[in-house]
Amino acid sequence: MDMQKVGSFLAELRKENKLTQDELGEQIGVTNKTVSRWENGNYLPPVEILQMLSKLYRVSINELLSGERLSAENYKENAEEYIVVDLMKKGKEAKKRIVLSFLVAVITILAGTAIILLSTIYAPVWLKIVCIALSAVIIVLGISVCCVLTVDAGVYECPVCGEKFVPSIKDFVSGTHTFTKRKLKCPKCGKKSFCKKRIK
Repeated sequence: MDMQKVGSFLAELRKENKLTQDELGEQIGVTNKTVSRWENGNYLPPVEILQMLSKLYRVSINELLSGERLSAENYKENAEEYIVVDLMKKGKEAKKRIVLSFLVAVITILAGTAIILLSTIYAPVWLKIVCIALSAVIIVLGISVCCVLTVDAGVYECPVCGEKFVPSIKDFVSGTHTFTKRKLKCPKCGKKSFCKKRIK
């Protein structure tokens, strides 16, 4: 993606619509400096703003990201390119979330174990109870964070019908699992089976 080209196209479209940077900024809720940064190719507008600009200028988001108006043939070619880029970004994000989840799990286990071990040393009974309760809270919170991080970091594929889906947190937590599979109910065929984890 050529940021300078996108910026020049955004400036061209604004001028075609007889808008100043101030007027455009007021319409979409940003400052004229922000508009200027986009048009200079320093930054790319966020997705929500791209949608607003697309409607305002009557061009597709694909054309905005290409920095030009596209013919039907070029439109399809560029659309596929952006889909691939989007899938790659989602895959990287999913991998980061899985790694982060693993780190949280390790820290949780170490912290919980350390507190339990502390409770075994000579200490009053009330302190031992506090240590064990604190350890339980840390472990439960750690597991909850891991579940939230990994539940939508990818999809699960039903071995019966091939449907790919993201389970609810409840199903995710209650499903027995191995490292790569989890026993889940498929929303399409309704069968409960070991579904394989796939990165998006």
